[in-house]
Amino acid sequence: MASAARSRWLRFYAVVGQVPAGSVATYGQIALLAGFPGNARQVGYALAALPEESDLPWQRVINARGEVSPRHEPGRDAFQRHLLEEEGVSFGLSGRVDLARFGWQPGAPRSPRGRGRGRTGGAQRR
Repeated sequence: MASAARSRWLRFYAVVGQVPAGSVATYGQIALLAGFPGNARQVGYALAALPEESDLPWQRVINARGEVSPRHEPGRDAFQRHLLEEEGVSFGLSGRVDLARFGWQPGAPRSPRGRGRGRTGGAQRR
């Protein structure tokens, strides 16, 4: 990987690492906060490239519709949903997360919504 791309991915990872348990962020939000607006797809590529043993809370990043994006590997999207539900994030009947309720707002005080119960260990995978 080129040095510039690696540097960009490291910035994405730094932002993702700040998303607290019980909250979600969108790919576009991560790109914007990392200083690369309009690079949501690159965030997805960076997260997909994480090693199996990574403890980065990748599961907290979802698409702008509030949905877990489909994965190439069968069952991974269901696994991501499971991890989020363990952290207290709920999904509506449409399969979407209410971004107004669970969306991460950097710098905003955290409200008690069952946060902090989730895992971020290396057994997780995109």
